[in-house]
Amino acid sequence: MAILEVRDMCKSFGKTEVLKGVGFTMERGEVISILGSSGSGKTTLLRCINFLERADKGQVIVDGKVIFDGSDTAKKSPSEIRKAQLNFGMVFQQFNLFPQYNVLENVVLAPKLLAKERPDFKKHKKEILAEIETNARDVIDKVGLTEKLMNYPCELSGGQQQRVSIARALALNPKILFFDEPTSALDPELTGEILRVIRALADKKITMVIVTHEIGFARNVSDRIIFMDKGVVAEEGSPEEVIDNPKNERTREFLKLIEQK
Repeated sequence: MAILEVRDMCKSFGKTEVLKGVGFTMERGEVISILGSSGSGKTTLLRCINFLERADKGQVIVDGKVIFDGSDTAKKSPSEIRKAQLNFGMVFQQFNLFPQYNVLENVVLAPKLLAKERPDFKKHKKEILAEIETNARDVIDKVGLTEKLMNYPCELSGGQQQRVSIARALALNPKILFFDEPTSALDPELTGEILRVIRALADKKITMVIVTHEIGFARNVSDRIIFMDKGVVAEEGSPEEVIDNPKNERTREFLKLIEQK
């Protein structure tokens, strides 16, 4: 059974159609990179799957369970949306860290807020909070920032701040981790450290969807490539098929333009 199925996803902003029936499936432990020019719908697709935008049409299915159906006009409650979002971890272009909190505090914040909704929280508060901190320290170690545990965002490089963002997403134990251009806000010399972290996560069989313009990285880390153009999936296949031997003319044009930069 596929861990994620996206079916016929459609989204318009006013009269502008951004997604025109996008669909794909992925297996547990798979890494999919989504390529495409600006405005092709890549980020909107991630945001609709993750309930940061509400799609006009389509379905999102996780582990065989429909968590979004555009044909259902009844709006989900905030608690239902939060529950659905827990299937996914999202790492944005910008780091979005809380400047008043240190690294550890940034990573434990969301798990602590969610823990308060547990019916057994008051009874087992001490044990639950201890477990959250232990898990946070573990994911911070996974991204190589144990020595920066008590540092504040202003004391970190851009690459280190993005690694905190990755740790924060991992701390919620998501089924699927989404990356939206995770290196676009970084200087070129800092890009490598983020790509190494993502590579390490792929080696651990973390299920990931990565929107990126890093073609070489996408080739090396991905099981599958999706190329989007004007709101549709124009081409899909292995890195060898899509990047090295593209069949679609728009894919070839895009890759040629990237190589020239």
